[in-house]
Amino acid sequence: MSIEVNFDGLVGPTHNYAGLSFGNLASKAHQGAVSNPRAAALQGLAKMRALMDLGLTQGVLPPHERPHMAYLRQLGFIGNDEAVVREAFAYNPALLATVSSSSFMWTANAATFSPSHDCADGRAHFSVANLVSMPHRSLEAEFSRVILRRLFQNERYFRVHEALPPWAHMGDEGAANHNRLCAAHGQEGLELFVYGRKALSANEVETRFPARQTLEASQAIARRHGLKHTDFIAQSPIAIDGGAFHNDVVCVANETVLLFHEQAFENVAGLKEGLRRHCAPLGFEPHFIMAEKDQMPLSEAITSYLFNSQLVSLGEGRMALIVPSEAQEITCVAEFAQAMVADDNPLTQVIYKDVRESMSNGGGPACLRLRVVLTPEELNHMHQGVLLNEAKLAALEAVVKRHYRDRLSPQDLGDPQLLSETRSALNAISEVLDLGSIYPFQRA
Repeated sequence: MSIEVNFDGLVGPTHNYAGLSFGNLASKAHQGAVSNPRAAALQGLAKMRALMDLGLTQGVLPPHERPHMAYLRQLGFIGNDEAVVREAFAYNPALLATVSSSSFMWTANAATFSPSHDCADGRAHFSVANLVSMPHRSLEAEFSRVILRRLFQNERYFRVHEALPPWAHMGDEGAANHNRLCAAHGQEGLELFVYGRKALSANEVETRFPARQTLEASQAIARRHGLKHTDFIAQSPIAIDGGAFHNDVVCVANETVLLFHEQAFENVAGLKEGLRRHCAPLGFEPHFIMAEKDQMPLSEAITSYLFNSQLVSLGEGRMALIVPSEAQEITCVAEFAQAMVADDNPLTQVIYKDVRESMSNGGGPACLRLRVVLTPEELNHMHQGVLLNEAKLAALEAVVKRHYRDRLSPQDLGDPQLLSETRSALNAISEVLDLGSIYPFQRA
């Protein structure tokens, strides 16, 4: 038996709408808007509570410190931290917004995870994502490695790999372009790597928006993890240019189920045939649920983030889909979701949750979590402080209400007081999660 643990990233106090992510339509559409960090964090915690109420094990990862002070100092800003913030904002507000992004909250991009059942050495493997395609996201790799090694430090059970080299042809976006099919979480599975481009190919297909995940990065991760069963699948250029900057905007998998939009991949018939062939030696038949483009246009699928939902196991072959509340507002999407439950599918529940602050920056429920499948023994040997119960969840909600602002404009990022407020919040969060001094400012 294995246990599905969803690790959600807690939204940080500098959550803002800077529109930094080219190719992410929601991010660009809300550029310059006033954000609500308090509401964003509370919405994320409410989603975590909903998963706990379903009987699932829920974990949380702490926010990264923002602004990223070490990066600003590398650029030559000097003085105490407050002076550095003021000088950076005076020099270029867009630069300060870049190093203040709370994009780490989309934990699906933190790493690619492979359970021990799939790996030749019998250990669970993590590969930290380098996220080189976007400057603000490339700042995340270092702390993601720190926190994952803090949580999974027992090398008898876990291996946390460094990020791949920060080269363009090794662009890696983590679990957002990775799926796994299996008969059950506790059995060997087929790991699916979805790539946007072959970086070393002379015939690389050009797209209007950047194809962030490369085949070469996916292959490197599969080699590192010592995976037994893999498949590498090309993402459709139509999906990328439609705003599916990550494959998890148009596809989600869980156990035997692959739920996807018809235009997520170029050759759907070939995809199905290949996956059936790969899954047969593992003793199961994949269950495909596809939204056809005629019943749900790609633009509606991307706007609603229906496929960026969490598909989770409830036991006894039943599954639930945790869907952003915006999906109810688009008729064809809501009808498709209802039909999934009515059809002869493992999916028995569709649960709508409000994560609007995240959605406005281009991330739905699936973006907010990294799914980790552990044996009971592995679960016992990880850091227990980040596993939530009701008391710990309530303590985090109290920290957010006490330390987070309910309004943050682009101009507010230049307020040195925000840095002080953020550090007070991070101190309190690391105490609740029993993480010790994980931030540089705590060790200064």
